[in-house]
Amino acid sequence: MTTATIRPSDRRPSAVFVGILAVTAVTGWATWTGFAEQPGVAVFLFVTAAWIVSLCLHEYAHARTALHSGDITVGAKGYLTLNPLKYTHALLSIVLPVLFVIMGGIGLPGGAVFIERGRIRGRWRHSLISAAGPLTNVLFAAVCTAPFWLDALDGVPRDFRYALAFLALLQVTAALLNFLPVPGLDGYGVIEPWLSYNVRRQVEPLAPFGLLIVFALLWIPAVNGVFFDVIDAILRGLGISDLDTYCGYDLYRFWREGSGVCSVTG
Repeated sequence: MTTATIRPSDRRPSAVFVGILAVTAVTGWATWTGFAEQPGVAVFLFVTAAWIVSLCLHEYAHARTALHSGDITVGAKGYLTLNPLKYTHALLSIVLPVLFVIMGGIGLPGGAVFIERGRIRGRWRHSLISAAGPLTNVLFAAVCTAPFWLDALDGVPRDFRYALAFLALLQVTAALLNFLPVPGLDGYGVIEPWLSYNVRRQVEPLAPFGLLIVFALLWIPAVNGVFFDVIDAILRGLGISDLDTYCGYDLYRFWREGSGVCSVTG
């Protein structure tokens, strides 16, 4: 087995990630203060940048957990720098999830970083590496929804509240989709180490099509209804109403004519 040295530069946040954080901070401030002439543009940039930050943290969690589990090659691959351009496929990891947010308001799972599983010993470690990413989305959702479930919305501007609600929706959908035990998704990665060799061998060919299968199922009205009923129930449990998420998405799509409901609702 070869060895690798983790240099300080391998762990340092990249300029790309720092730039995305800066966009998130500036547009978040513009949304909060109402500084932007078009609030929808500020909300769009804030939510999109924050969503990309969460995608970076998702992949970082996989890589960091793998590092502590025995795969010391993740540093040399650039996975610890939070640079989305270092991922295995930047299009699938960043561009496609952002497009799905714009088109449908759903948090598509990103991915991926390449983990050298042969370096890792123990089924629990393999499961934890897979679970680390979606658990990051769960944590991100908890932070976004904190003002709601802590009943601390006094003084929070309406547009910022709507933006947080929509961002929370993205995190919850991403976590739920990622945790599905479907080949190619993190949920399957959690249970895969505990399956027999024969089962894993039979299921392996489906891995490249796992996400496509999920979205094909979501096109079925009955399945789609159940999925979003679960999402709505989770968000309501966290204090976020359907109106909050609806208005967040309505503001986010600034290029479309709004319904007018959100502009007259405080």
